[in-house]
Amino acid sequence: MPKPTKGPRLGGGPAHERLMLANLATALFTHGRIQTTETKAKRLRPLAERMVTFAKRGDLHARRRVMTVIRDKSAVHRLFTEIAPLVAEREGGYTRIVKVGFRKGDNAPMAVIELILDPVQKKPSAKKARLKEEAEKAAKEAEKAAKAAAKKAEAEAAEAAEAADAEAAEAASEEAVAEEAPEATEEAPAAEEATAEEAPAEEPAAEEAPAEEPAAEEAPSEDDAK
Repeated sequence: MPKPTKGPRLGGGPAHERLMLANLATALFTHGRIQTTETKAKRLRPLAERMVTFAKRGDLHARRRVMTVIRDKSAVHRLFTEIAPLVAEREGGYTRIVKVGFRKGDNAPMAVIELILDPVQKKPSAKKARLKEEAEKAAKEAEKAAKAAAKKAEAEAAEAAEAADAEAAEAASEEAVAEEAPEATEEAPAAEEATAEEAPAEEPAAEEAPAEEPAAEEAPSEDDAK
């Protein structure tokens, strides 16, 4: 709320000043903006904003408090039904004063005072912005960690599949070796039997060796004859 003014009042006395400000507030709430002197606009601002605060309450007591200042029922009705809902989200600062130059004749500084009825766009505070950035950063890190975990799981799954394939190949080779072993075992007795059959057939040749002994005995007889 603007700081209360000091010094001489508007008009000829306090009652005259109250009536002047009430009329200015009535015109402001009826038309939305008015042009007056800069001094009157600065005096009107705190009164107008106080009336808007009462209108935002919306109860019967607030309406009666406003009616003690503004006697025009149509202006009060517009304040409560049209203006108050538009500034429900705004926390103070319902009026704007714009300087427009000097008045011809007495060169008094003029200004336009108007109601601010634009929708409020709340700016995030520094703390909320920092928390939002931290949350976004944490979400990105979690996403990266999830991707890394997924890649690691895929690599482990691929290694497990390769190990399973290797084990399956080893098992198949062992089965093939196991199938070939009985055949080799069956072939070994057959070879032994064939060797055993060939061995008796060679014995008569060994027995024929003593038949040549008489020839060896005849040789000394020739020497003796000489």
